[in-house]
Amino acid sequence: MKKKKWLGLALSASLMLGSLAACSSNSNGETASSDGNTTISFWTPFSGADGPRMKNIVENYNQSQSEYKVDLQIVPQTDYYKTVDLSFSNQNEGPDLLIMHTDQITNYSEKNLLKDLSSTIEKSEINPEDYAETAWDVGTVDGKQYSVPLDIHPLILYYNKDLFEAAGLDPEKAPTTGDEFLEYAKKLTDPSKNQYGYVVPTLWPNQFIFPTLFYQYGGELLKDGKPNYASDAGVKALTYLTDLVHKHKVSPVNVQQDGEVTLFLQGKNALHLNGPWMMEQWDSAGINYGVAEVPQFGDQQAVYANGHNFVIPVTVEDEKTLEGVSDFLKYIQGNAMEWAKSGQAPASKAIYEDNEEFKSMVQQPIVAKEFEYAKFAPEIANWGQVSDPLWAEVNLALLGKKDPKQALEDANKKAEQFLNK
Repeated sequence: MKKKKWLGLALSASLMLGSLAACSSNSNGETASSDGNTTISFWTPFSGADGPRMKNIVENYNQSQSEYKVDLQIVPQTDYYKTVDLSFSNQNEGPDLLIMHTDQITNYSEKNLLKDLSSTIEKSEINPEDYAETAWDVGTVDGKQYSVPLDIHPLILYYNKDLFEAAGLDPEKAPTTGDEFLEYAKKLTDPSKNQYGYVVPTLWPNQFIFPTLFYQYGGELLKDGKPNYASDAGVKALTYLTDLVHKHKVSPVNVQQDGEVTLFLQGKNALHLNGPWMMEQWDSAGINYGVAEVPQFGDQQAVYANGHNFVIPVTVEDEKTLEGVSDFLKYIQGNAMEWAKSGQAPASKAIYEDNEEFKSMVQQPIVAKEFEYAKFAPEIANWGQVSDPLWAEVNLALLGKKDPKQALEDANKKAEQFLNK
């Protein structure tokens, strides 16, 4: 059964790659459009509400000049990296430019699949100082620059203002520490109304929540190249989360996937940790919500984040194509306000530092405030497989099926077994 499922996924990705290849450039030579300009094929996973935002950016760029044409292709997120992998194995059928998440850059660069952009950047007007330092630095691997950032999307705090008022809390003042967070959660919990202060997810987005607390307690997910999940920082972080459920009872038990989102939409979950991509869903639902930086639960402020980055396959060599990509990226650096409307904070300083429209937004400036102390996945190939045991064991601890320390020790052992294969 597993083999049939894999074959089905591979066939699906192959069919998708075939349809995209018809619109993709040959990586070894320039592709001209019917208008005589250079066409740049650009792949993204923006199949949600952010897709139309990027489409508008591309259309505006294409209308702004006549030398280059960017051909945007959106691949559903669930199929994106399978399709990207197939394109790398079929070198003449890939894009000239693609979006890659921060936690994937090391994996692909170590396999020599991404172009070192250092010389391309030197020839262009792209300046590293025009971007958030944390966003730029995550694209540097072994002294080579493999990406130009679009955004950083960290964990943020949402809260229900109506529930705050009903509980006698200031709707314009969110908790800023772990102690305050617990105090607020207790005041906001009313079991008679099926209302909870903070609904603890047992699955996604714990991939953002647990590492945030872990980093705040001073932890390192990998130390000397080995998993370090069961450190004091890990135990403190997981104990805090499990106590919210089983000791303080400010959360229901056994929360199913997206259960915390459903309860927030229903006005039954007062505090909610998630990413900036949730904004348009809250707005569509008409929730009276506030946005704040993640409280400081531990000894230092930190927040786990991922990001969207522009990368170029190593096979793209045509100078005219590379010039067009550089021109497009420079355009986005100064014209990313459309991207901000999706709830994200672009990594370009021209937007988050200098644009008055951006500064007047409710959520996006708060996201940008977290840039300075954003933390990312360890720079290791196959982080997804190395971290899978961690999320599985965190789930068991939150469900009350394992002691936090034991769960993290078991996650360590399983991750080490993977690395030692």
